[in-house]
This record gives sequence, C-alpha cells and structure tokens, in this order.
Amino acid sequence: MARFVVVGTLLAFLISAAPAAPARAANAADCPNGGVVRFGVEPFEAAARLVPAYNALAKLIGEKLGCTIELSIPTSYNAEIEAMRAGKLEAGEFGPLGYVLARQVAHADVIATYSDAKGAPSTYFASIVTSPSTGIKSLKEIANRSFAYSDPASTSGHLFPAFALSKAGIDPDKGVKPFYAGSHTASFEALRNHKVDAGELNSALIDAATTSGDYKPADFVTLWKSQPIPNDAIAVRRDLPEGFKKRFASVLMSIPFSQLPPDVVKVFPAKGTTSFVPMPDSAYDVIRDLVSTLHIDLNKLS
Repeated sequence: MARFVVVGTLLAFLISAAPAAPARAANAADCPNGGVVRFGVEPFEAAARLVPAYNALAKLIGEKLGCTIELSIPTSYNAEIEAMRAGKLEAGEFGPLGYVLARQVAHADVIATYSDAKGAPSTYFASIVTSPSTGIKSLKEIANRSFAYSDPASTSGHLFPAFALSKAGIDPDKGVKPFYAGSHTASFEALRNHKVDAGELNSALIDAATTSGDYKPADFVTLWKSQPIPNDAIAVRRDLPEGFKKRFASVLMSIPFSQLPPDVVKVFPAKGTTSFVPMPDSAYDVIRDLVSTLHIDLNKLS
C-alpha cells in the first residue's frame, strides 16, 4: 500500500510502505507515537527495488521490537533529513555525508551500520568513470565536460568525486557541466546511455548492476577510485527516550540477516553483510575532514 506524505512544503515522501505489524503488542510507553516507529531509508536505489527489501527488514525489526515499523523511502537524501528535523522520523538510514548533515541539523545519532562478511563495520568506495567512446583517459581531461553526480548530499555520489576533481585542479561545480541525476541508479543510467561524458559510480551500485547483468566492465573506463568509505549510518533522533534508543539499538544488533532471502540482502548497501554492528560517530570524521577541505557549507545542503 503506497501513499504520499507531505511535510510542510519542503518535502514529499515517494513511498510510505505498509507498516510492519509487531509480533507482540507493545506498551505505548515502550515505543514512540503509541507504538509506531517511523523509519526512513535514503533513496540510494530506485524505490521499486528498495521497498520490498526494506519491508522485509522492517518486519523483522518490528517483530523483535514489539512496535509497528512505518517505512518511508523519501524522494531525496535531503527529504529524509528534513523529515527527521521536523520530527516526522524516529530513525533512519543515512549515507555518510547525509548522516553528518543529519547530526548537525536534525540531531541524529548513529547507533549502527552494516557489517561486512567477517562481521566488521563495512566500507565501500566511490569512483569516477567514463565510456571508451569519449576518449577521456585522465581526470584532467574531464574539465568542461558533462559530469553526473547523484545528489548534493551523497557521499560517494558528490563529496568524494568533488574532492577528486578538486585535487586534479578542476572546480567540481564550475569546472565541469554538472548534472545531478538524483540517485546512483540514475547517474549510472546517464553514463550507460551516454547522456554525460563522465560521472560517479559507487561500489554498491556496481555490485547490484553486475548481479542484474546491467554493468559490463568493458563499457566503462575507471579514472579514479576512492579510499574505503564507512558505510551507511543507522541513526535515531536524539530527543527520543534513552530507554527506547538503547532497546532499539539492542534489537538491531540481534537481527538475523540469515532469515532474510538472499535477494533481499543483496539490496542492502554492504556486500556480504551478515548483521548490524555498533558504529561510533567518530567513524565519520573522515567525511567531516573532506567537508572542511572542500569548504562545503552543510547548511546549504539542507
């Protein structure tokens, strides 16, 4: 069941999925909103792909938490941040840059991230690619060419590619012809269909598109690849009761990903993930360092 939710005039939720019913009744005091936890997920993939996977995850969380999990896939990274700032979300999954911004303006606190196959906090990478037909062989040759970013608040889709271009002597805003596709999937499609000369691709999208048969290495030339980036933050709103936040974190750590279908687990942004694991806020200091280096005003992203 889909419906649209509008928060003021600032944002609209594209999908608000059917709430996952809890396995046992929760006391109103145990969960916010009389038993409902509103959980947002950044639109790092097309909503049609995210909704079934995160509905399955929400069902498991709801069963263990004893609350109804109301899942929302917003229309943009910023829409999710604005929703939490407006008190319309209790929890959410944010990309690293989105989390740094959400912590600053929406008082979000990270409690977990996805594990890798070995049970450690997972990482991923950003890259800048072009197609062989452009003849571009280095970052410097991207100057004045069309370039696909995903979203201004995306870590791998904007922050890291902008940093790479800057290091190559190219102004990431004015030194290229920027195209903000809106998501990693849309950026990939722009590249694949030769709508832009170059652009960002992150490892999660590459993994997903390889699995679906849409990504073929021979179709792309990788010009740059980032250092490992900490994965998405699962965060809660700071003003929630401490008891609930601790219980929510504990439930996340106990979620058995092995009970989810393999096709569902493949949608999550960490390849080979087996569980949620604790994550300190300090893990995202590398993101703050790049924000400072690039003189990005986070308030202008919100």
